[in-house]
Amino acid sequence: MTSRVRVAALYRFAVLDDFADLREPLRTLCDAHGIRGTLLLASEGINGTIAGAEDGIAAVVAHIRALPGCDEVDVKYSWAEAMPFDRMKVRLKKEIVTMGVAGVDAARDAGNYVEPEDWNALISDPDVILIDTRNDYEVEIGTFRGAIDPKTNSFREFPEWFRAKRAELGKTPKVAMFCTGGIRCEKSTAFVKAEGIDDVFHLKGGILNYLEKIPEAESLWDGQCYVFDHRVSVGHGVVPGDYGACRACGRPVAKGGDCGVCSGGKPV
Repeated sequence: MTSRVRVAALYRFAVLDDFADLREPLRTLCDAHGIRGTLLLASEGINGTIAGAEDGIAAVVAHIRALPGCDEVDVKYSWAEAMPFDRMKVRLKKEIVTMGVAGVDAARDAGNYVEPEDWNALISDPDVILIDTRNDYEVEIGTFRGAIDPKTNSFREFPEWFRAKRAELGKTPKVAMFCTGGIRCEKSTAFVKAEGIDDVFHLKGGILNYLEKIPEAESLWDGQCYVFDHRVSVGHGVVPGDYGACRACGRPVAKGGDCGVCSGGKPV
């Protein structure tokens, strides 16, 4: 076994009526295996990223797959040279990804999944409107060619942005959306469908799945992908990237550079 740390980014929209009762068994299991990271539980499902030894990660994933409706939980695996989290947190939330719009049911109403191998053909269609559902600091270090950047500070701002943009998209637009691991674009497609757009697609497994499966020579991705752990960014092959985090504001900063947003210092 190598000294590298296994990282698992996962989520599943599922009906978890008794989600609060799931917290302690899950945290106890993570602690027993030395797993660190964050898991969010809500009535709509589970979301998070965890890291640790490969056998420990396997045990936690198996436990999650045994939860109601979570047998097909989406998991993206990668490696880190050192533990990318400081502690383990299992939190109870109203939403596993906060949009703040009542009635959006991603488990039932999400758009059409598109496999990474089919993504290039879809977004190369001139009739497709491609939208990056991530935040501005994520988009600035990498995105797909031709994607619209909503310039949001948080996912909560996406519905307002979309409603303001809706008239510009035409009567029957064909919309494709993407995010880091799939959860935000899955929920945003359900929202967009509720807004009256039926021809909606999203990248299955998100950018991480694409970077893992699509060779760089064939890729339509430019830059790196921001991740919410100490690695800060990953590139093609889901290998750790070239960014650190600003000590003052936490935004991604090129290693050896200065933050161009605040007056903070060098990246950590």
